Amino acid sequence: MLDLKWIRENPDLLLAALRRRHADDLIPEVERLLALDAQWREATVAYDTLRHEQNQVSKQIGVLKREKQDASDVIARMGQVAQELRAREEQVRQSRSEIDAILMVLPNVPHDSVPDGASAEDNPVVKTWGDVPSFSFEPKPHWDLGEQLGIIDLPRGSKLSGSGFPLYRGLGAKLQRSLVHLMLDIHTTEHGYTEFSPPFIVTRATMTGTGQLPKFEDELYRLARQGMDTDDIEGTAGAIAGDAFLIPTAEVPVTNIHSGEILDGSVLPLYYTAHTPCFRREAGAAGKDTRGILRVHQFEKVELVKVTSPDTSYDELGKMLADAERIVQRLELPYRVITLCTGDMGFQSAKTYDIEVWAAGQGRWLEVSSISNCTDFQSRRAEIRFRREEGERAELVHTLNGSGLALPRIVIALLENNQCEDGSVRLPKALQPYMGVERIAS
Repeated sequence: MLDLKWIRENPDLLLAALRRRHADDLIPEVERLLALDAQWREATVAYDTLRHEQNQVSKQIGVLKREKQDASDVIARMGQVAQELRAREEQVRQSRSEIDAILMVLPNVPHDSVPDGASAEDNPVVKTWGDVPSFSFEPKPHWDLGEQLGIIDLPRGSKLSGSGFPLYRGLGAKLQRSLVHLMLDIHTTEHGYTEFSPPFIVTRATMTGTGQLPKFEDELYRLARQGMDTDDIEGTAGAIAGDAFLIPTAEVPVTNIHSGEILDGSVLPLYYTAHTPCFRREAGAAGKDTRGILRVHQFEKVELVKVTSPDTSYDELGKMLADAERIVQRLELPYRVITLCTGDMGFQSAKTYDIEVWAAGQGRWLEVSSISNCTDFQSRRAEIRFRREEGERAELVHTLNGSGLALPRIVIALLENNQCEDGSVRLPKALQPYMGVERIAS
């Protein structure tokens, strides 16, 4: 969430940022926000003036009664003040409510270094690593390999839960577990992250704290409260405070670990990691990439989260990117790093790098990680602050997050890039001790 004071003082900068993001549809909302802000401040001054008068009148009544003088006129004025106060209080509340609603839908301001662009087609490649594999035969897509090797059962997964819920079996299930262990081992022992095992169900406030709500409500799995029909929740989404959600990423609970807290600045930066399932309703909704496990509703992911001071957040962004890259390198997968342009970056982000791996069976690059600096956008919502020194004013922290890594497309790349003509799949050396085999064969 953006700072209302900053918007009030820099409306032109916000409007320019929205145009850079190709979010011109939000410009009228900014104009409405500024008008509401003026009303809110005027009403607040009037309310405070009336409160002061009410206190003075109350004292005057006490004096008149002690002196046994007629206080009827003053008491009548007290009634008028009370009535005016209620009206002003409602005006203040209503204006502030509308202001907060607009603030919740305004995206973060892109960093000056973010390239301008309208879509993913405008994202510049800033780094490549490894060689794209070549084959003496026609490489197969992962959905064929997974079926032939007996490690991914899509039909039975759909039978259990509907489309977008793959069922892994045998070495496919072990591959998932092994990848998670490899990633967590590297991030905790080599990169210095503290591992967490967070809840997979979180509150509306927790979702709001990291920016998933209210913007992405339709893309989340929401759980009905006991005794409430799901249809009722859908119809009153904005008014419900007590419902809960399946997490779309570990970023949500892990970033909110320190919500409402003031941290000692000496502990920053904090490096956190967690492995969780992720649940997303929007997967494959557009009707494309629905074969195999490219777009699914449930998948495993190892997440990286940093809590930093504003001074160091962009240095930490570069370090987090390097941490995620190191996993891809250990898995011996060719990849590239792109910087997301203004028209393609996420709602909460001020700057984002994507890591994309090559998938030979489809002849395309697949995103396996987004590494983002959200600056103080999330910490303002979640009220996460720090003090540089004891007694100093508390400041908002900066929060960063990134996949380290998401499994489905890593599995895709491992299968498609390492396939052999006999149908088996070679495993990278780093993964072999976890798997107990050098290759997956039928």
